[in-house]
Amino acid sequence: MSTFAQYILPMTVLAALGSGLMAGLLFAFSNFVMKALTRLPSEQGMAAMQQINVAIINPVFLILFLGTAVLCAVLTLYAVLQRQSITTVWLLVGCGFYLVGTVGVTMAFNVPLNNALAGSKAAISVAPDVWPSYVKAWVRWNHVRALLSFAAEVSLTFAATQVHRLTH
Repeated sequence: MSTFAQYILPMTVLAALGSGLMAGLLFAFSNFVMKALTRLPSEQGMAAMQQINVAIINPVFLILFLGTAVLCAVLTLYAVLQRQSITTVWLLVGCGFYLVGTVGVTMAFNVPLNNALAGSKAAISVAPDVWPSYVKAWVRWNHVRALLSFAAEVSLTFAATQVHRLTH
């Protein structure tokens, strides 16, 4: 086994764990956080979400979100360079779900929505127009991210079991 190949199993396990943690975080927002925020008066829900969007940009979240993306990028490169096998298929599928479905959707849809929300004043005069449309679009894309993060976790777990079988 090459020196690099010995790291594929731990990297795959870490990518699966990262995808699973992201799926759980995103599921929590889709399942109850956003529902709770929409039960508040519009200006309060909007102000709370603005604060959440600031607070989430922290080292722990960034290591989880971007670290998993880096692992998936490395695993994708590894899979592309390997002979086609069931392992490389699961790696490519799982990493694709995470990179496109979690990172790509976040950057293309949720971040621009968050930036637009950040530029709006959470006032009684503005919030009733801004907040409901933000929530509708943001939650729709968050459902997509949550689902694809979970799909990435499942695919990467299958890949890890295949890598384990091949190396042990």
